[in-house]
Amino acid sequence: MTEVTAGPQAGPHWWPDGTADVLIVGYGPVGQVLANLLARRGRRVVAVERHPRPYTMPRAVAFDGEAARLLAAAGVADHLTSFGEPSGDYTWRNGEGLDLLSIDAAEVHGRNGWPESTSMYQPGLEEALIAYGKQLPNLTVLRGHEAVALTQTADGAELEVADGAGVRRRLRARWVVGCDGANSFVRRTIGSDFDDLGFHHEWLICDLVLHDRREFVPNNLQICDPVRPRTQVSAGPGHRRWEFMLLPGERRADMDSRETAWRLLDEWYGVTPDDGIMERHAVYTFQAATARRWRAGRLLLAGDAAHLMPPFAGQGMSSGFRDAANLAWKLDLVLDGRCGEALLDSYAEERRAHVQHAIGMSVNLGKVICQTDARAAADRDAVMIAARERKLARPQQSPFQPLTKGLVWRDDKGRRRPGAGDQAPQARVRAQAGAGPFDEVVGRGFVLLSLDDPRQELDGDRLAYLESLGAHVVRLLPAGTDRATVPAGSVIDAEGTLGAYLDGIGARGVLVRPDTYVFGSTSGGAATGALVDALRDCLQPALAAV
Repeated sequence: MTEVTAGPQAGPHWWPDGTADVLIVGYGPVGQVLANLLARRGRRVVAVERHPRPYTMPRAVAFDGEAARLLAAAGVADHLTSFGEPSGDYTWRNGEGLDLLSIDAAEVHGRNGWPESTSMYQPGLEEALIAYGKQLPNLTVLRGHEAVALTQTADGAELEVADGAGVRRRLRARWVVGCDGANSFVRRTIGSDFDDLGFHHEWLICDLVLHDRREFVPNNLQICDPVRPRTQVSAGPGHRRWEFMLLPGERRADMDSRETAWRLLDEWYGVTPDDGIMERHAVYTFQAATARRWRAGRLLLAGDAAHLMPPFAGQGMSSGFRDAANLAWKLDLVLDGRCGEALLDSYAEERRAHVQHAIGMSVNLGKVICQTDARAAADRDAVMIAARERKLARPQQSPFQPLTKGLVWRDDKGRRRPGAGDQAPQARVRAQAGAGPFDEVVGRGFVLLSLDDPRQELDGDRLAYLESLGAHVVRLLPAGTDRATVPAGSVIDAEGTLGAYLDGIGARGVLVRPDTYVFGSTSGGAATGALVDALRDCLQPALAAV
């Protein structure tokens, strides 16, 4: 990666025609992940960031297991434990100290091969993503450059940026992605307003570095107290966050002060300046909204530029990473000429439906937490305590949802076929070359995984088509197979996880997309060829537009 701060030398002069494949506006975590994913695929990427230096204060404090898997794909697998730790237990209590809900997230080997939730220190995450990006020669980051004008051309777009001295220059790219947050310049250029979902609450956020490494039990605590809803959570190794909801009549200007932050910390938790250093305090408005348009021609949106959600389900940043993963493989196919622009219509279709679930879940949790009416809170407590004691359904939904729209295999009535839209589990596998997580051993991209030998089931044309997509064709062997006897192109299902998944959907194999979602499944034999044909049929209309 080339990193350039404001100055006369800045500009895309490293390619003969001066045109990038993708220009990313905004170089926060979502922009960093997207940049790394595209650059790892060999794409020429320019990221423009208005701030001259990375932001050094924490904002998001957690990501889920799928996000961890995507971060590994973005090059930082070896660093996740340096800025993150398993989130562990999460308990909701009422104002009287009674437990309403307890959630114990799996610390190891979740569906994605990572803890189901990781508490993290965001500056450390960004440092790792940026450091990896610097190893990618086809990624250039322009810091201290603010986007001021954006126009589309016949084959791309031109972005005008201004540095700190007001010097302007034009950048050209075939595609532009706005990862520039809630006040997105790219979204305004597209002319897409947010659809506001009517959830607004202000909270004071306090981030501390404690002098000792005391244990907090539970590690993450939500107090559903109508007197003052409040939160205490891990914010990564050595860091903790406390949050206090502003009550009716309280003003942001009065609450957003160091004095108020310490007063509330002492009043509710007995935490004083003797206990640690306050890194920051800020009043945030928790809200829920989605952009009406995620794409206009060669302009696209991702992350907070496309959607906002309350933090109660910890899905904001994770959803942005899912955007990046979905968009990266589709842009790669379009840029390579293997598919036409129409493929990108499925990006918004898939991600909007997916993120609406996460927003709905976050809002529903927020409505439970942000209750300040004492009678309504008492009714809520009675219902939740009864549900917990009787082990009934709890007010917590899984953020892991199948794709219901877009590029998944459907039957003649438009219904998803078995497994289609599932997120493929990641399990440990063994091959002759070694053992490890499936993604690392097999590789990323399209994967045809089967209990049978796919190369015996597919003719040359279908194998050639998969090869043109860069797909991995892999046979899955049962646990206990002698690794010395494993032929090339096969892996051992070390823990039986993948075999159990196939058995659960009644399949012999699956065709997995590069973002780890299942396109469709096969019962073996001729059905495997039909599965490959179905993928080609889904991508073919887009190819016809090239």
